[in-house]
Amino acid sequence: MGSAVAVVTDSTAYLPPGLAERHGLTVVPLQIAVGGATRDEGDISTAEAALALKEWHPVTTSRPAPRRFADAYEAAAASGAHVVVSVHLASALSGTVEAARLAAEDAPVPVRVVDSGTIGMGLGFAALSAAAAAMAGGSAADAVSAAVRRAGLTRSLIYVDTLEHLRRGGRIGAAASLWGSALMVKPLLEITGGRIAPLEKVRTSSRALARLEELAVAEAGARRVDLGVQHLSAAARAETLAARLRERVPHVQDVYVGEVGPVIGAHVGPGMLGVVIAPQL
Repeated sequence: MGSAVAVVTDSTAYLPPGLAERHGLTVVPLQIAVGGATRDEGDISTAEAALALKEWHPVTTSRPAPRRFADAYEAAAASGAHVVVSVHLASALSGTVEAARLAAEDAPVPVRVVDSGTIGMGLGFAALSAAAAAMAGGSAADAVSAAVRRAGLTRSLIYVDTLEHLRRGGRIGAAASLWGSALMVKPLLEITGGRIAPLEKVRTSSRALARLEELAVAEAGARRVDLGVQHLSAAARAETLAARLRERVPHVQDVYVGEVGPVIGAHVGPGMLGVVIAPQL
């Protein structure tokens, strides 16, 4: 028998294969358009999107239609859920939360929509915490609280080779783009207030990656944390960083390493490397 509380998230959580299913999570895909053809995230490979980005072909993303959320909520109700908790990427970065709220208005069961204020595994950890609360028999309020608390504790640090993709997609302001445009400057970013913001600038990519590691270790401190190491076309870098963090973070629990999908990839560009530090509740 399923939980009385169903948890829905979206594809930008980038949960490792099988993890969503094991936690009873329903994942609604965002859309991506490459060369004028629009498909669900998941129906286009990250490699295909990365190649288009490297060649500077237009790659655009869009929120799911409210109907997609409506279908997910109706399916949850049909499976016995009495209420749905729907946890999504930051509303400052996407209209996904708005689409979920529109669908919630006519859903057959009450729907609580949560703006996680983050994206990637930051969102993923929040959704997993909501699902864990639901599977433990908690109420919708318990699941919402777990998602909000985990998202609030989590910090996302990002290295990109260039800010140009973020600038083109409107995900970082012109001033911030200029901040990272100087010759031989590699930007480190963070997600704060639901937005992508400059954190530090470092002279070379090797120094930037070393600094990314130092910041992640410092952020974790002595807390029990889960880590997400995410990349785009930088698998070797990601595996190396994950191995270093396993050695250096004293109370690390789970470490998930994976490539982001094309929706995030379209905005960060190839070479991106990110670390999500998520203290356990």
